[in-house]
Amino acid sequence: MKNYSNTYIFTFSAIMVVVVAAVLSIVAMELQPLQKKNIEVNKKQNILLSLNMQTTKDNVLETYDRVITDSYVINHKGERQEGVDAFSVNLAKEITKKNENRNLPVFVATKGEEARQYVIPVRGKGLWGPIWGYVALEDDYNTIYGTNFSHDSETPGLGAEIATREFQKQFIGKTIFNEQGEFVSVNVVKGGAPEDAPHAVDGISGGTITSTGVDNMLEDIIGVYVPYLKEKQKNN
Repeated sequence: MKNYSNTYIFTFSAIMVVVVAAVLSIVAMELQPLQKKNIEVNKKQNILLSLNMQTTKDNVLETYDRVITDSYVINHKGERQEGVDAFSVNLAKEITKKNENRNLPVFVATKGEEARQYVIPVRGKGLWGPIWGYVALEDDYNTIYGTNFSHDSETPGLGAEIATREFQKQFIGKTIFNEQGEFVSVNVVKGGAPEDAPHAVDGISGGTITSTGVDNMLEDIIGVYVPYLKEKQKNN
């Protein structure tokens, strides 16, 4: 039986570590374009879902390019920001900034001969991790046309219900401004909202913290867009 010196063992181990690291690096580089494409497809699919449009991976890119006719970034005053790509904005990073320093994306949809819709990305905190999604407004910049919410780790059957169409459809037709023109958002109500409530939907039974997370997310994120929305309403 051969006896190997410690130097030999350490040298062999070091070489193997370098070789394995090099192989993993090459594989990661090869897969990077595919990963980026998957992220792009998923994001575009979610934006379209907020517009109540079901797509497949085969037609999502074509549908997105046809339906999303404009996109831009505004600041907290509602002013357009030149040189910033709306699709590339990382909302997870933006919400860590002060409101006056945030880049706020807007995606404009035109579905056939229908009026335009304006899609706003939102992000917040659930029970176990981040929650996020998109809210599409009608061209009165007040009425919700559709929503799409998702999460990383909310509890199945409880907080995870925010990702179901049953929960999301409740928001359609709700308004974020009251009759006096004040921003009131849409509240997610524990125990159930009145059927005719214009600014409220039912919370998730057993998912109180996630429901509150959605409530806060809408108020906090859409609230920063209010100067933009009010200006648009004035010029509508």
